Amino acid sequence: MAKQFGIDDYINGIKASDKRILGKAITLIESKKPEHRDLADELLKAILPFTGKSIRIGITGVPGSGKSTFIETFGKLAIEKGKKVAVLAVDPSSSINKGSILGDKTRMEELAKDPNAFIRPSPSSGFLGGIANTTYESLLICEAAGYDYILIETVGVGQSETLVNDITDVFLFLKIIGGGDELQGIKRGIMEMADLIFINKVDSENLAKAKLTKTELSRALQFITAKEKDWKVPIILGSALENEGLTETFEKIENFISLKNKNGTFLENRRDQAEKRFEFWVKEYILEKAKRDHSLENSYLEHKKNASDLHSNSSSEAREFVKKLFGN
Repeated sequence: MAKQFGIDDYINGIKASDKRILGKAITLIESKKPEHRDLADELLKAILPFTGKSIRIGITGVPGSGKSTFIETFGKLAIEKGKKVAVLAVDPSSSINKGSILGDKTRMEELAKDPNAFIRPSPSSGFLGGIANTTYESLLICEAAGYDYILIETVGVGQSETLVNDITDVFLFLKIIGGGDELQGIKRGIMEMADLIFINKVDSENLAKAKLTKTELSRALQFITAKEKDWKVPIILGSALENEGLTETFEKIENFISLKNKNGTFLENRRDQAEKRFEFWVKEYILEKAKRDHSLENSYLEHKKNASDLHSNSSSEAREFVKKLFGN
């Protein structure tokens, strides 16, 4: 019989960066079984003091733009600079296209083998189940384990990009030359969310086209309100495969985080994210109850403020509110 892990097993394993325990902890918070939710909430409350110190980076791009190669090369670069890197995947559309982002770790073989890296693959079927709903909580687990950079990869359009943008500090748009998706990207809202654009797979043969693409993207950005004051979205030409442009990307991300801290928007955005997760979990738990009851406005605002002030975990505060709303 498989060992049943208790709260201390999870906490000690996470603090020790035990990858096996990390995987089990994420599986636990994905579960919708009531007995698992109780333990998951207890775990999230216990690790909260150890969270908040990472840089959360969302990475998106059309299929074929080289996201896996980019993540592996960037991850190795960050590790060379003394950082620990965790990779999470969000792919709500994979049940349709059957494409698994990280289902095969051989796509990031070198990074997967590094003791300072943790990769959370999608299930072998290519369908992520509840991970899209619990990615925020998953990254908290990784933060508590001491990972400095958490890379969240998304595939598809619309909902997955919005989800990732709402839980990260930096949103990176990976572009390929001649993809024909400049205007389409604007329609999808990806350009509005981008904090940095990396044009991948640039070499001597397509350098002229790459520069033209950069010019077109620069023009498009002129019509978009900047997300961050005093930040002009960088457009970097490079090749993840050849490790070109990655150092500049790393530096731009560091500069962006420094600017957000200077402007006071880094913590403000984190608070907003916690509020959004609170509201998400309120809806989730109300749906679980499948019944209606009277509203407790003051209680709602109290728990929401606890989450916003980072006094407690968003999921836990939402659950306590729902308990009051419907009774235990």
